[in-house]
Amino acid sequence: MNFKSENRCFVCGNNNPGGLHLQFEIDSESRRLRTTFVPPEIFQGWDGIVHGGILSTLLDEAVAKLAYEIGYDAVTAKLTVTFRKPARVGQPLHVFGELDKITARVIEGSSRIEDDSGNLVAEGQARLIRVDRLKKKSAKDPRHVA
Repeated sequence: MNFKSENRCFVCGNNNPGGLHLQFEIDSESRRLRTTFVPPEIFQGWDGIVHGGILSTLLDEAVAKLAYEIGYDAVTAKLTVTFRKPARVGQPLHVFGELDKITARVIEGSSRIEDDSGNLVAEGQARLIRVDRLKKKSAKDPRHVA
């Protein structure tokens, strides 16, 4: 599988006219990521409430984007989502992701979404399958855990 980006990702791609166009703050050292998204009405399920599929997409992206940005090509194999509280359209959602475990074949990560008051809206646990080795192959690379 060849991973290349033409900047068309639904969540972060600026070349995707129907995408979310999110920008992420990434801390490679701590393996953490964050962003803020204000969902418009087009992403609602029930009136005024953000569709769970959009929340799931944000949780998935928080782990997959982080893995990619710090040097891993991987695809999501499993995503477990727990919804805690309805998210309101038009209200800021703060998305956080982190990588918890990295092996030669699997990356495990967790993500969460909070509202502006810090209330937990949804949380996710992801398992990604690595489809390559580190882009920078180095025995001293701190990103790799055997």
